[in-house]
Amino acid sequence: MTDQFSLNGKSILITGGTGSFGKQYVRTILAHHRPKRVVVYSRDELKQFEMQQEFTAPEMRWFLGDVRDAERMKQAMRGIDVVIHAAALKQVPAAEYNPMECIKTNVHGAENVILAALENNVDKVIALSTDKAANPINLYGATKLASDKLFVAANNMVGDRRTRFSVVRYGNVVGSRGSVVPFFRKLVADGAKELPITHPDMTRFWITLQGGVDLVLKCFHRMHGGEIYVPRIPSIRITDLAHAIAPELPTRVIGIRPGEKLHEIMCPADDSHLTLAFADHYVIGPSIRFHDAEIDYSTNRLGETGTPVPMGFEYNSGNNAHFLDVEGIRAMNVEAGA
Repeated sequence: MTDQFSLNGKSILITGGTGSFGKQYVRTILAHHRPKRVVVYSRDELKQFEMQQEFTAPEMRWFLGDVRDAERMKQAMRGIDVVIHAAALKQVPAAEYNPMECIKTNVHGAENVILAALENNVDKVIALSTDKAANPINLYGATKLASDKLFVAANNMVGDRRTRFSVVRYGNVVGSRGSVVPFFRKLVADGAKELPITHPDMTRFWITLQGGVDLVLKCFHRMHGGEIYVPRIPSIRITDLAHAIAPELPTRVIGIRPGEKLHEIMCPADDSHLTLAFADHYVIGPSIRFHDAEIDYSTNRLGETGTPVPMGFEYNSGNNAHFLDVEGIRAMNVEAGA
């Protein structure tokens, strides 16, 4: 099977496009592809203004709007070929204290993206997910699980349209806005005498921003529609991260925050019967059958092949075979510019 998909000449829209992922995605698209249009859809006029100072290419378009606004979303997708849905409320404690706001953006917003894509006969849609959506214990993770289910099931609503939907799920992004690396670095810069960690045994999956962008770009070529893509990426221990950033400072255990896990999961054991292992990623197939298609997810549109994982297989940050040591964390932080 040979994939003929290309972003050249396409009109591309990214929701939440002024965030860390959106900026790097746009930067990569403009550097390596020849899109017809790149539409940044977001609700913050100041962030759009600031982003416009860097991204001055004639292909750029700027669309103020909220994913909660279904009509505005439909307007924004007119003539669009490819959508990346990156908009979300992501802060775990904030979601615990403001659950309805999180649901409005992450669940109702996902529905609006799907309906707008269907109405405008968009070609391909990829929604960004999170490790917190697997066996969720916090509201943010639960809303992203609901979002994942919506995007997978949307493939059963396409009728005679060309639109296909897939999901990309990955772990913590090194140095992204609001993440632990810039938080630790600010503490060090402000003269902190110790670094707070939530639990000495805590682990997390670790990926660079460019790694996340490259994964999404490749999955547009891989996708049939209905898959959840999970990259094989390293894990880190939070104690090693603290030592990598400030080896001279002691750490202080402050306790697990509301809604946090010790270890994150990306492929739950309960989905092992749906999970396929590829060379550098996993694919979780849909739990439902699509009425108009019998898809063999073991071979993707690039011709890559995967094999079923053992029953009960779970891919989590604690049992990951690939851990970064302190030097490895430092090297990855440098690579990410974090």
